[in-house]
Amino acid sequence: MRRRFVVHGRVQGVGFRMAARREAERLGLAGSVRNRADGTVEAEAEGGADAVLAFGAWLEHGPPAARVDRVDAVEVEPSRAGRPDGFAVR
Repeated sequence: MRRRFVVHGRVQGVGFRMAARREAERLGLAGSVRNRADGTVEAEAEGGADAVLAFGAWLEHGPPAARVDRVDAVEVEPSRAGRPDGFAVR
């Protein structure tokens, strides 16, 4: 399963990307996370359905200093090259 998430709220400048990478790695997910110019954070995660859903649930609150107002999620086509390795902060 692969999903793209856009996290709205106070999510930049609070360690959100690094915490998201740690959580994704803990769950065994591949993908990436990045700040967007509009102040949101975008994450894409790929792996087992349970792990991707757990990551989405974690994004609903994020790290302690964050304030998440909402998370938009869409399912996207899994990687054609098979499951990519690692979770990058961009």
